[in-house]
Amino acid sequence: MTERKPPGVSFESYADQQIRDAEARGEFSNLPGAGKPSPALAETEYDELWWIKRKMAREGIAVLPPTLALRKEAEDTLAAAAAAPSEQVVRRLVETLNAKIRAMMFQPPPGPPLGLKPYDVEEIVRDWHERRQG
Repeated sequence: MTERKPPGVSFESYADQQIRDAEARGEFSNLPGAGKPSPALAETEYDELWWIKRKMAREGIAVLPPTLALRKEAEDTLAAAAAAPSEQVVRRLVETLNAKIRAMMFQPPPGPPLGLKPYDVEEIVRDWHERRQG
């Protein structure tokens, strides 16, 4: 940890002095990626919010309006139902999804229109059986 700033010295001069001392000690030598562009800048054109987007991706956070999040959840649930090990799991997944869709249908839209209606559980179970046999 660095020492405290002495009284009477401006923050700018103190920070500059700390940097010069660290350079003299070689603390900036052989840093990974030295002399290369930032990976964020090399991948795409400059985006002011690149660091927020990278942090959200690293933390697994997505910020979508509730209707779009439910659409994504519906896609994921239907994929999970297709790969489910039993009919009982397929039914539970689709019925849980349908309950969420119904709840969203009867609320004022907080974002874009939902564009979904409850799925036919029997049809999805029938498709699941066909995929298992074929």
